[in-house]
Formats: sequence, C-alpha cells, structure tokens
Amino acid sequence: MPKNRSNTHLSRAVLAAALTGLVAAPAIAAPRLTPQQELAKVLDGRVAGKPVDCIDPRMNDQTRIIDRTAIVYGSGRTVYLQVPDNASNLHDDDVLVTELRGSGQLCSVDTVKLRSNTGGFYRGFVGLRPFVPYTRVARRY
Repeated sequence: MPKNRSNTHLSRAVLAAALTGLVAAPAIAAPRLTPQQELAKVLDGRVAGKPVDCIDPRMNDQTRIIDRTAIVYGSGRTVYLQVPDNASNLHDDDVLVTELRGSGQLCSVDTVKLRSNTGGFYRGFVGLRPFVPYTRVARRY
C-alpha cells in the first residue's frame, strides 16, 4: 500500500506541475502594427489643418516616433505630424535631441539629432519640414 501512495503523490505532483505550466504559459502576443497602421491609429478621428512652420515644444511635450515614417508631437485635441527629410533614419526607440534657437520654437528649418536609446550613440539626424496639425473632430450625438 505505501507504494501506491507514493505513486499517487507523484501523480499529483506531476499533474500540479503540468497545470502550473499551462497557467504560466505566455499569452500569444498581438501582431505588431506596421508604421502606416500605427500612424493611422494616431490620426484616427482627426482632421488635417493648414501646415505651420513652427510649434512650441513646451505645449507639445509628448513626442511619439513612428518607425521610419514620422514624428508626432503633442497629445490631446491637436497633434502635429512631422514627416521629416530622412524619415527612414527614424527608429521608434530613438531619443530626439533638439536645439531650440532664438524664439524657443521648433521650426521647419531645424534639424533633430537621433541618438540610440540602447547604446547612447548618435545615429544621424532628420531635417524638419512644416508641421501639419491634426485636430480631433467633435463627436455629435
């Protein structure tokens, strides 16, 4: 009889380990969005306005890089889309290094240096163009 008990305990231990493995199994990750899909999601429900040459970066303190595509400045009702020269140099994990000159605004004649987030080394730059404001459309009920 003791042999059966140890087999029973062993079976329970194996079953418990198997169940734990099932519970702890990683969830299947959702497919990653393409840069175009990510940009479409950011701009969804917004309407493009007339491009502007400069923005106040203090008013647009949230910045999002869309990999090899664009930079989106701001959050809330209006965001500013920047599709710079050399946009293919942008990586979504870059750190943007900007120098504000004179007026303290970020303008379409400025360049932004790109720094690797992981290694900290400079990877190049992008040249800014006019910023396109995208404003959220008020929903009517």
